Amino acid sequence: MFISFFKLRLFCCLLAVLMVVVLVINVTQVEYLDRETVSATFIDSSGQSVLSQVVGTSRNPYCGYEHQTLSSQERVEEDSLLTALQWQMPDVGPVPFLQSSDPSSSYFVILNSAAFFKVGSQLEVLVHIQNFQRKPKKYGGDYLQARIHSPKLQAGAVGRVVDYQNGFYKVFFTLLWPGRVQVSVSLVHPSEGIRVLQHLQEEKPDRVYFKSLFRSGRISETTECNVCLPRNLPLCNFTDLYTGEPWFCFKPKKLPCSSRINHFKGGYLKGLLTAAESAFFQSGVNIKMPINSSGPDWVTVIPRTIKETNKLELYQGAGTFPSGYYYKDQWRPRNFKIRQFNDPDSITECLQRKVVYLFGDSTIRQWFEYLTTFVPDLVEFNLGSPRNVGPFLAVDQKHSILLKYRCHGPPIRFTTVFSSELRYVANELNGIVGGKNTVVAIAIWSHFSTFPLEVYIRRLRNIRRAVVQLLDRSPKTVVVIRTANAQELGPEVKKKIRRRNITFWLSWPDAEFSRVSKVDISRCYLGLG
Repeated sequence: MFISFFKLRLFCCLLAVLMVVVLVINVTQVEYLDRETVSATFIDSSGQSVLSQVVGTSRNPYCGYEHQTLSSQERVEEDSLLTALQWQMPDVGPVPFLQSSDPSSSYFVILNSAAFFKVGSQLEVLVHIQNFQRKPKKYGGDYLQARIHSPKLQAGAVGRVVDYQNGFYKVFFTLLWPGRVQVSVSLVHPSEGIRVLQHLQEEKPDRVYFKSLFRSGRISETTECNVCLPRNLPLCNFTDLYTGEPWFCFKPKKLPCSSRINHFKGGYLKGLLTAAESAFFQSGVNIKMPINSSGPDWVTVIPRTIKETNKLELYQGAGTFPSGYYYKDQWRPRNFKIRQFNDPDSITECLQRKVVYLFGDSTIRQWFEYLTTFVPDLVEFNLGSPRNVGPFLAVDQKHSILLKYRCHGPPIRFTTVFSSELRYVANELNGIVGGKNTVVAIAIWSHFSTFPLEVYIRRLRNIRRAVVQLLDRSPKTVVVIRTANAQELGPEVKKKIRRRNITFWLSWPDAEFSRVSKVDISRCYLGLG
């Protein structure tokens, strides 16, 4: 009896051990086959967390933005926006580096440069792009930036570039101030580099990745997060219930999805460009390089009479290009007048008895930093928030001013943000009562430049809906929308060429979208960055 019982017990033990061995082998094989980025943090005997990470390369992403439900009107709007923002790319195959755009051998010519121009006149500049073999290019698609400026007057304005798809470009300027005006043209990206960037934006929407820490008791795990994640591992779905904004993290191995405590930038995927592709992204060679003039690069502009000036202003409507210019280091819009606030007292007078909400990225956070530095009575309350993340709060008790800042929801490339502080702007707007003493300012674009444009359109669509609802219930609320501008290469990108993810061209669609989209909110102020 005892021997039989012992044999049965031994058999059960051996069977249990065998099952454990098989399970371990299977788990090991699955981890090897998946080859995905999954981090796990465990607590050692000293009580410190120990991070182990397996980094893989196979990526077949699931993208939440591809599965959104749109009304027929929203679909038409999105299609028209994507069409309007389609970059004109030449129908050519792979191009060797020596046949790509060379800014040093290209040139521009000012048309009618010998004549005098009057303020308000149009100036035309012809640009001819050549390759590194000093031969004319037969196709277009290059990203050019052009401006006029007068350094002594601290004046400047941008020009409108027209691509003739044959290697020739024309730039149209409106001469907006008298004096000597200089023309500058730069090749920001060659068309060959833009083709590579388009491929990255469409095929590698997860090339900038994020992470979250999950913790329960003494167990911690860190996993990768993004708008797009591979589908062959379990996911935590953090899609916002109200806005439908998609966000996913790999599910921790030992912890529930509800144990997430923070969000932070993980880094950039490496090795995305081949050696041949990297040649199109060389600092000092073909990125943001000046194009020299063939002949004079300046013109003389004379003032108009008062009668001519008044007549000219009648034809400046909402579609005027450019919308404004700098003169004496101050921004001057062309289609409306603005008040300059050059001292703390005038700012205080404007904001007295106001509650000001600032939502978005660092470009709107800088407004908070400027106001709390420039206005002495506006005192910041230390909420213990990270300096570049927030939320922030400042109060001027004497003049009844309340100033708040909060960053937008993911994707956001800031340092660690607590999960409880991840808020979407649309949801925050829905919680604002509004009124004549309420001011809302929004800037959101910078952290979307590496994602497909559909991700950015969805975000702005949700924000627009919330703004309309806010103005419907509180029509006297003031809403200011700061639009995007072309973004310079980030320090991490400059450091390693092959990791180049954020470029001037990638932020161009976001900047252009905020200009061409039909906002349909007549009670908003639209400010260019």
